[in-house]
Amino acid sequence: MSERAAILETVVAILREQCPEAGEIGPESDLVADLAIDSAAAMDLVMEVEDRYDLDIPLNELADLRTVGDLVELVARHLEGRQG
Repeated sequence: MSERAAILETVVAILREQCPEAGEIGPESDLVADLAIDSAAAMDLVMEVEDRYDLDIPLNELADLRTVGDLVELVARHLEGRQG
């Protein structure tokens, strides 16, 4: 399994906990339109992801997040930056 696929699996698991009524969740799922994630839920989501991956994602980087895939890419970039 690729690193991004593993991150996606983790993010989807977190979203399933937060949004149990959500249908199919994939990389193209819109956080607001499809999953009804409001700003408070978005912060909870990001904090959970940060905890799982021991990351600190700056708030200014969260403004452009629209989809689950956007969050996966953001986490992957931070993990890659930590390794390099």
